[in-house]
Amino acid sequence: MTDMLTAPRHVLSAAPASRRAVVSGVVAGPLFLAAGLAQGFAQDGFDFTRNAISQLALGEAGWIQTASFVLTGALLIAGATALRRTLRGGPGGTWGPALVGVFAVSFWIAGAFPADAGAGFPAGAPEETVMSGHGAVHMFGGMIGYLALCAAFAVLARPLAARGLRGWAVASRVVPVVVLAGFMASAASVLAFTAGAGLGLLWLSAVTARLTDR
Repeated sequence: MTDMLTAPRHVLSAAPASRRAVVSGVVAGPLFLAAGLAQGFAQDGFDFTRNAISQLALGEAGWIQTASFVLTGALLIAGATALRRTLRGGPGGTWGPALVGVFAVSFWIAGAFPADAGAGFPAGAPEETVMSGHGAVHMFGGMIGYLALCAAFAVLARPLAARGLRGWAVASRVVPVVVLAGFMASAASVLAFTAGAGLGLLWLSAVTARLTDR
């Protein structure tokens, strides 16, 4: 009788996620970074050592980066849904996907509230950045988003370990430290900030692919 009662629950927790949702979550980070790199190299006056990718949303071609923020947020929401379906009923099945969802929403906030001009970009912008209201919301939203992502990695280390993927679990606890270190170094190097943010996006793609692999 006990077996009959517990079997359906086991099947429910092991239900595979939609292939489309999985692919969306996996490609979100690489696609965002590829779009940012392509724009950065194509835009006159943009310097990866001085300017953040968020600033690409400024200027005449800024709509491209804004669209990238919106699309990435949608793809990450789909990825969070895939993780929730895959992990439901198991370790990290509630908070892991929820925190990834918070990270996804931060991209929509970034798209709605653009970063401030500065460091010579866009063309004609002053070197010094003057914080505006929308710039403050952009920065705060990004901070909350990446803190949520770092927390998600710590939570998702549990299902990785439960599946015997101990190396992945250890890495999922180390990556947040590196990401946060990049953020802390942002005052001295924008490139460190970009590298930390990029690492977070790429590791989320890798973890999503690994956990939803059936």
